[in-house]
Amino acid sequence: MALSRRQFVRTAGIGAGAALTSSVWGRGRENRVWSPFEAELQAVDRGVICIASNENPVGPGKKVLDSLRGLLEGGARPGRYSNQTAELTGAICAHFKVKPENVLLSEGSTEILRAATQVFTARTKPLVGTIPTYEECAGYAELIGNPVRGVKLNSEFKIDLDAMLAAAKGAGLVFYCNPNNPTATYVGAKATRDFLSRLNSASPETTVLVDEAYFDYVTDPDHETHVPIALENPRVIVARTFSKAYGMAGLRQGYAIGHPDTIKKMRPWVGSSGTGSLNVFGLAAATVAIAQDNTFTTNERNRNKAVRDMVTKWFSERGMKPTDCQANFMFVNIGTPAKAFREACRARGVMVARDFPPFEKTHARISLGTMEEMTKAVQVFGEVLAKKSTAAA
Repeated sequence: MALSRRQFVRTAGIGAGAALTSSVWGRGRENRVWSPFEAELQAVDRGVICIASNENPVGPGKKVLDSLRGLLEGGARPGRYSNQTAELTGAICAHFKVKPENVLLSEGSTEILRAATQVFTARTKPLVGTIPTYEECAGYAELIGNPVRGVKLNSEFKIDLDAMLAAAKGAGLVFYCNPNNPTATYVGAKATRDFLSRLNSASPETTVLVDEAYFDYVTDPDHETHVPIALENPRVIVARTFSKAYGMAGLRQGYAIGHPDTIKKMRPWVGSSGTGSLNVFGLAAATVAIAQDNTFTTNERNRNKAVRDMVTKWFSERGMKPTDCQANFMFVNIGTPAKAFREACRARGVMVARDFPPFEKTHARISLGTMEEMTKAVQVFGEVLAKKSTAAA
């Protein structure tokens, strides 16, 4: 029997919505193409709890899935090059109250990070970033032969602003990941604004890329986006992604917001114009996602916080201290090498993250799944780490 397009869509599960919520659209993989610490890429088998890549485990939500269903059932648009970049750019402009010349679309935020590194670093203008942080910028700088200055975190595993300022003098680009990956720690908005102001005075030719990938998960009350600063200051760029709170890691859509002059410099290095790298599914989904009111991200932040609090309590009661988590993952001092912990968890059906030097002998990064997933995961952690609760019975 011939299978029509409509029947195929329904058979594949997108007609019902649930099947593709987390298994396809919401699942991605942290891009570590240039990282010296890249782990082997593994498929996620059915029944395995994947808490390794900082994804939203519940996916992008009904409105986004409905838009994708309509796109598939229409049939024509996936077969043609898309002109929907203007629609998504317009939706981002409406959300942030900015102009199209302030926005640069990209495939996830990876292209933004690489483009900024390409444009603003040089042989005599190093990249500056914390150790550890998300490695994309540092790995790409090394690939193109530009130096990297690493800055240690402070005792709370947060960005050491004074040390960062000292290292940034004369640098080409500062990568400021906040909340930081993998440590999940956050530097407040006021302290960050002060840092940007001090850096602008001390090293006016240095550009700062503020990565707000995990912005929507922060519960610290001193929390604001730095988009307003980026609009006015050509030396500040804000990177955003739909891969985290919006649950679209598998759809690969991100963007930067900045001063028109800065965006103009980066645009040739990002393939989002013409028949470039962006796909119709990511564009359509992101356009619907960012046009939603704040209810979606508020609900996701609250869901994540409940899971975060449960897992933090579980580790703390067993003498293992997580950092002050402000994201959808946590960095925990498990007191044993991450590799052995990871392999033992994997053998029991739980996938946790790769090593993060220089803390690979003591710490593990654990992404936060659903409450059901994490309830099962902590049972596995208990078996692997053989730690019992010290809480009163």
